[in-house]
Amino acid sequence: MKKKVHTNPHFHLLLLIALFFGTLSLCASLKVPIISHGGLTDSEALYIRQRQLLYYKDEFGDRGENVTVDPSLVFENNRIRNAYIALQAWKQAIFSDPLNLTGNWVGSGVCNYTGVFCAPALDNPKIRTVAGIDLNLGDIAGYLPEELGLLVDLALFHINSNRFCGTVPHQFRKLLLLFELDLSNNRFAGKFPRVLLKLPSLKFLDLRFNEFEGTVPRELFDKDLDAIFINHNRFVFDLPDNFGNSPVSVIVLANNKFHGCVPSSLGNMSNLNEIILLNNGFRSCLPTEIGLLRNLTVFDVSFNQLVGPLPDTIGGIVSLEQLNVAHNRLSGKIPASICMLPNLQNFTYAYNFFTGEPPACLSLPDFDDRRNCLPARPLQRSAAQCKSFLSRPVDCSSFRCAPFIPSLPTPPPPSPPIPVPSPPIPASPPPPPIAVLSPPPPTSLSPPPPVYTPQSPPPPPPPPLFSPPPPVYSPPPPPPVYSPPPPSPPPPIYSPPPPSPPPPVYLPPPPSPPPPPPSPPPPVYSPPPFSPPPPPSPQPSPTPPYCVRSPPPPPPNSPPPPPPVFSPPPPTPYYYSSPPPPQHSPPPPPPSHSSPPIYPYLSPPPPACPFSASTTQFTTSTSNTTTLYRTTSTFPTTVC
Repeated sequence: MKKKVHTNPHFHLLLLIALFFGTLSLCASLKVPIISHGGLTDSEALYIRQRQLLYYKDEFGDRGENVTVDPSLVFENNRIRNAYIALQAWKQAIFSDPLNLTGNWVGSGVCNYTGVFCAPALDNPKIRTVAGIDLNLGDIAGYLPEELGLLVDLALFHINSNRFCGTVPHQFRKLLLLFELDLSNNRFAGKFPRVLLKLPSLKFLDLRFNEFEGTVPRELFDKDLDAIFINHNRFVFDLPDNFGNSPVSVIVLANNKFHGCVPSSLGNMSNLNEIILLNNGFRSCLPTEIGLLRNLTVFDVSFNQLVGPLPDTIGGIVSLEQLNVAHNRLSGKIPASICMLPNLQNFTYAYNFFTGEPPACLSLPDFDDRRNCLPARPLQRSAAQCKSFLSRPVDCSSFRCAPFIPSLPTPPPPSPPIPVPSPPIPASPPPPPIAVLSPPPPTSLSPPPPVYTPQSPPPPPPPPLFSPPPPVYSPPPPPPVYSPPPPSPPPPIYSPPPPSPPPPVYLPPPPSPPPPPPSPPPPVYSPPPFSPPPPPSPQPSPTPPYCVRSPPPPPPNSPPPPPPVFSPPPPTPYYYSSPPPPQHSPPPPPPSHSSPPIYPYLSPPPPACPFSASTTQFTTSTSNTTTLYRTTSTFPTTVC
């Protein structure tokens, strides 16, 4: 039988203590740093504690950007610091930058970043802030992070002709000063970005050549925009009845999948210079209210399913230069007044079923009457085709289009209440002589105060007209500083004049003379007569159009200014008096097999990077204006 060995209970504890101190002495001899803080050295932990983690998480979740600010960086002000966070997050969201435009996006000097432009802040001119971003033609692939909402002073955001995909960040709603937004020729997809409806200063919206789909919110046509370009997307909807509420001067909806009627409410768009609705599937008659668009220069409804006659009211649009109704099912005789318009340069009515054209149409600088039912004209439809189509009469009422409702004139601002002035207290009359039977009349009352007619507010300064930037990818020289024009000033509020003294108290004369005749009551001044309201206008205020490349509409009751002389464009494609394409821009893609050709009815090229870090005041420019909007960059078709 073996004896049980009893060990000292403190032996194991002593052994562990000895092992611990032995390890410490070994580490000290080998100069191995002691590890703590989860695998970090003390110096590393201290450095991390000193750094500021600026991680932009909001109600829309985490998108993976993780921006830190080195404590050694020095920023001019807090807005520049926020811009650094936004731009660094955007740099992390870029997958490909073949031209290395963001290569110098390093350090605290964000105003020196390529494509980033600073200007004095509108609310504090003593500090600079990021006011513009222009990365056009950069071929950059990536997406827009939510951190861009930190650029609260941004007025221009131009990123056309890149490969950005995804959607527009919700935080764009914080860009309350955003004036121009150009997202064209990218790979954005999804529904119409409704966050854009929350931008109060937006005037120029360009979403062309993307993959947006679904309906377009009717609220878009109630916004105070000057240019809308949503062509070449996948929008499918009927134009709403409030379409004519839009105060735009240019609207391009081409190459979508609209349908239904061409709304008669467009007759209320008195500012309209150009409207292009080609290749959308509209099926109705042309409304006669088109003739109300006296400032219209370009009207294109080609490649639709329009029927019925060509309204003779078009003959009253004296500014019209380009008229294209080709590839429809229009019929009847062409009104002679249309072909006699003084400025008409191009009239294309091919591929319809017109049965008569006046001789004046054959004298136009450029016209196309092929494939109609015109006798004695070459290249017409066969007699069988014409007979088959014309045997079926057209009833325009069968389309049940909404009736035209004229827009109400903008009511004048309510005039402030005009106080009833009281005469000042006259000087006390001297005592009359005894022999005088009546006292001398008191000093004459002050003359009636002038009628306070509210003066019209001064017109706001003209908005900057941005010229196209050259496709140079090195940091450009500092251009003049532009800023979004301030909103139209509200009608002046006339504070009432200081309270007038009470009416004079006439002391009775001495008892000897008879009592004086009663003085007349103080005059009561009625308010000035109501001035007639201004002529109807769809815009709430007569602000000048923004980003308009054509002459502004003439004042009422004055003849329109003579339009510029345009050289006759070639028959195909139809270039609407646009500037030559940029030197380095590749040509547009060829048209697909049977689809109509893609006409370059496009928006103005992006403005030159209008913000400079070295300029200290805002300037405006009115040179290099064009009458049409165009870009000539390539249009990729793949999607992220």
